[in-house]
Amino acid sequence: MKFLIQVTCPAYGSSTAFRALKFTETVLKAGHCVSKIFFYQDGVSHANELICPASDEFNVNKSWQVLARKYDIELICCVSAALRRGVVAEIEAQEEGLTQYNVSEPFVMAGIGELVTGLEKADKVVTF
Repeated sequence: MKFLIQVTCPAYGSSTAFRALKFTETVLKAGHCVSKIFFYQDGVSHANELICPASDEFNVNKSWQVLARKYDIELICCVSAALRRGVVAEIEAQEEGLTQYNVSEPFVMAGIGELVTGLEKADKVVTF
């Protein structure tokens, strides 16, 4: 089964982000495919490299990075939602004339079209 995971919850403030990550890990360990993870609305905060949880707290940003590298999964942020929330990749910073950017690799920016193409290829879509 091929899953598309959509994350709309913020990185912190509730347990939803942790549940999204753990659900994705469980699906992958069960042998299913996750074609991509699309971060939308407040979910784009997961890509922010400047998130600094306390040392005894779960680091959701780093956990997504590890998961993506381990399973070769695309982490895609909606560029419009991200820019509105101050989550900026290097390319967008250059295009907007900004001196800083804060998106962690392997997160990438893309338009909502990436979500649409992912929906077409997925058997199941799960939104958090």
